[in-house]
Formats: sequence, C-alpha cells, structure tokens
Amino acid sequence: MVNENPIIVALDMATAEEAVQMAQTVAPSVGAFKIGLGLLHGPGPGTIDALVRIGKPVFVDAKLHDIPSQVGAAAERLGKHGARWITAHVSGGREMLEAAVEGLEKGASGAEAGILGVSVLTSLDKTDLERVGIQRTPGQLVGKMAKVADRAGCEGLVCSPLELNVVAQAAPSLIRVTPGIRPVERDDDQTRIATPRDAIDKGATMLVIGRPITRAPDPEAAAAEILREITRASRSSE
Repeated sequence: MVNENPIIVALDMATAEEAVQMAQTVAPSVGAFKIGLGLLHGPGPGTIDALVRIGKPVFVDAKLHDIPSQVGAAAERLGKHGARWITAHVSGGREMLEAAVEGLEKGASGAEAGILGVSVLTSLDKTDLERVGIQRTPGQLVGKMAKVADRAGCEGLVCSPLELNVVAQAAPSLIRVTPGIRPVERDDDQTRIATPRDAIDKGATMLVIGRPITRAPDPEAAAAEILREITRASRSSE
C-alpha cells in the first residue's frame, strides 16, 4: 500500500456515518483511512470495523499515553477491531511503547499491524516547547524520539515534514508518516506544514491529508489530483 498510494485520508467527521460515507467516496484515490480522537470518543471503535470492511487499511490515531499496562490493553482492543496502525506518544517512554507493540500484536492475531510513535505535534513550534520546559528545538527532540521509537519496536514515526530528514538519519528503518500536508498555503491550526510534493521529496513514506480532501467541493477529485502530484514527484526523484 505504501508504495502504491501513500495518501492516508483523515476522516475528521462528526459521525461514523459521515466518516464511512466519505471513505467510500474517496477510496479509489487513497491508500488508507485515518480516524482520530473525535470518532474514537464519540461513535467509538466500532467505526474501525466499518472502515475495514471497505477494504483499505485503517490508521487509528489514538495517541495512546498512559502507564504501560493501560496502553497495552488499549492497543490490544483496537487491534481486535482491525486497526492496521495505532499511534502512541513517544514521550510515554520506551516501556510504554513496547507495551503498545505487544498489545497490538496480540489483538491483531497475526494480521499485519504496527505502532507509530507520535513525536512533536505539527501544531507546536520551538516557542511552544519552551513554554512547557523543553529546551530543545522540534528537530532535536524528534531525533531523540525516533531512536526511542525504533528501539521499542515501533513500525514508524509521525513527524512534521520539517523533521523528515532528521528521522531518516536517526532511525532509517522507521516508516515516516507526515501530517500537516497542504497542496497550498492555508490558515489553520498546523504550523509545520508542507505540500505533498515537498514531503515526498524530503522522504515521507505516507502522507496524512484531511481538509484539503474532505472539505473540497469534490473530495474524490481532490484526492485524485493530489495522488497525481505525488506520482509526478516520485518519478522525478528516481
């Protein structure tokens, strides 16, 4: 899936019904579906089952962050619903990430599944980190987190487009999942962003794209156009 179509569409809808309908609409031009905290804490994890039935991998952006036993139990439950990827905050530490990996493997019962470590949210910059007592740049922090995620057995890391090279150098075996993808400049709540072509050129493995697709007048056409842009970028870099 990653090589054929790296687009993960973020289904940030108000209801499971809307999310499933959007997924069905854009399915021909995306590689996977993502659901986040809004759907998990609203309609619930049954949304995963409904999306799995459409036939694409499901990325569950649960952002798990708790003591290892709780994270392991949550990852196992989500794995039983068919999650292909689940996110967990690297700041929870190596033991917590290892519990997430073990829990997901148990829940997935042999199906392909992996934990993606969450590094620094794309809504944060150096000033935001300093306000909570972290005296590192986003790049420095992401580099450290990539190594922790790799050692814990994570399949990949979620990072902004600006830190892709840092992750590639710190933990080259990790797949690199990049949110904050915008075909053009937009005014919203993500600050460290890039276009699909920029992200692919910088080494992204998968691109999480939400509003530019789901809020477009024709979501399927928008997804198809982004896929064409990615394909052109991939060919030009060969």
